[in-house]
Amino acid sequence: MVCNAGNVTTILLADDDRRIRESLERALSLEGYEVLTAPNGAEALRLHAKRRPDLLLLDVSMPDVDGLSVCRAVRAANDDTPILMLTARHEITDRVRGLDAGADDYLVKPFALEELLARLRARLRTGLTDEDEEGWLTLGDLAMDMSGRLAFRDGVSLELSRTEFDLLEVLLRNTGVVLSREYLYESVWGGDLDSDSKTLDVFVGYLRKKLEARGEARLLHNVRGVGYVLRTDVR
Repeated sequence: MVCNAGNVTTILLADDDRRIRESLERALSLEGYEVLTAPNGAEALRLHAKRRPDLLLLDVSMPDVDGLSVCRAVRAANDDTPILMLTARHEITDRVRGLDAGADDYLVKPFALEELLARLRARLRTGLTDEDEEGWLTLGDLAMDMSGRLAFRDGVSLELSRTEFDLLEVLLRNTGVVLSREYLYESVWGGDLDSDSKTLDVFVGYLRKKLEARGEARLLHNVRGVGYVLRTDVR
């Protein structure tokens, strides 16, 4: 990730809706971010090449050059700048296409500002949950070997099913971010299950039993009415 002068984090926001651009620009500026705005993908690519922002926040649907095209162009240049896509609620195919194009995350409109800020912090964070060169993800005494698809808690192997492993991976890659039920169903089950299904709750229960089998502190927390989050502290 490129670090800008003065350690001020720069976010490039591209959305063809002027009201959304102005609203998000104000909100992000109040949070201490430097915000670059673009009304379309072509301008976003120009600003990205000129300013090298720390994160791209792209609306999928924009005239001429859309968010997906911007994402593909950035990744084609071997640029790993974090990219968060904004998508419409019912456009599931756009979400999938965005991730396939190289986006790191997506957020469904309409969204709560608090969730957007949390996802931005997660993508900009440089330490809490890292994947090292050997392909390991860690959080405290929890570790996942991504190449071997193995998981450990305090050095003890966890016997996880494929779905349990996939669910834990999504949560661990988004440490500290409250993930909605819809996001988890899309990420783990490919959107094949209704968001009102109890399948997620069942698998969360399975994971908790295995993560806390020896009396370990709880890592997987429920945020009532929102979803689930993996973190080391209870807030």
